[in-house]
Amino acid sequence: MKILGIDTSTNFFSLGIYDNGKIYEYNLEVLTRLSSLLTPTIKRVLDALGWRVKDMDYFACGIGPGSFTGIRLGLSAIKGLSWSLNKPVVGISSLDILAKNIFFDKRPVVTAVDAKRNLIYCSAFETKNNNFKRIKPYMLLTINEFCKKIADNSIITGDALSLHKEVIIKSLKGVTILDKDYWYPKGHNIISLALDRIRDKELDNPFDVKPIYLYPKECQIRKC
Repeated sequence: MKILGIDTSTNFFSLGIYDNGKIYEYNLEVLTRLSSLLTPTIKRVLDALGWRVKDMDYFACGIGPGSFTGIRLGLSAIKGLSWSLNKPVVGISSLDILAKNIFFDKRPVVTAVDAKRNLIYCSAFETKNNNFKRIKPYMLLTINEFCKKIADNSIITGDALSLHKEVIIKSLKGVTILDKDYWYPKGHNIISLALDRIRDKELDNPFDVKPIYLYPKECQIRKC
């Protein structure tokens, strides 16, 4: 079984590939260059492995919340590949992918992603007995709302820490703030979550996969 998964919700283009027990990943900081690097990077990684895109059995994609443009580019690419090759696709929340950077048994893991406009995309997760699950909804909060909803002693990761780290430390007791290396989704975590979904036969039709937008009014097309 072969899987190709990507996440384009942040300043990093994260790519993961699974091949019958082996996982390969490629994580590249793209900033505003995603549109020019997305397809060439996928091709370059597959060429390095001696594969063609039609060799994939499944596709997976991070669906946000995150960069509006980045999510649309990544999801459009994966939906196009899935539809043209008639292969199943799995849409996975980018916050879930990010949370998998940390594996702890007792303390909640909180993802805090910069949503611009001084807001934060966030959620909370826990791992018990090797079971990873989300314990809060996907939220769009101000920093004050974030500090009221997040539990003390949490482990926090995400690029919103570059803006709000000091406020969080002052407002929440016993929190652990992770280093920048943990702030972005990783390719191997896309694969890990995709494997869970494939195992449980929770697959998506490419026409049904939609981004997670927490700015609903901002994402509507207005009629003239």
